[in-house]
Amino acid sequence: MTEEPQEITTLVGREVYSNDGVFVGQVEDLRLDVDGRTVTGLALTQLNYDLFNEQVNGSRGVILPYRWVRSVGDVILVNDIVERMHGTNGEEEPLAASH
Repeated sequence: MTEEPQEITTLVGREVYSNDGVFVGQVEDLRLDVDGRTVTGLALTQLNYDLFNEQVNGSRGVILPYRWVRSVGDVILVNDIVERMHGTNGEEEPLAASH
C-alpha cells in the first residue's frame, strides 16, 4: 500500500511539539526551496515563549529548520527542541521571523 503525498498546505495550522511533549508553536507558513521542491523550514507563531523568549526578542515568530522535524501527523514532532534552544548541542538556532 503506497501512501499518498500530502499537500504542503496541510501543514499550516498544525501544532508543533517537542519529542518530549512540550508545545513549541503553531505552523503559520512554510519556507520552501522552489528549485529543489522541498520544504526547508516551518514558520511558527503562537510560540511557547518559555522556549523562545531570548530568540524572538520582539519578532512575530520563528522559522525552524525542517530537518528538525521528526514526524508529521495530527501534530508535528521536532527533535531536542529544549536542548537546541539553550545551545547545549552545538546546532544552529531558529531564525526570528519578522514578517
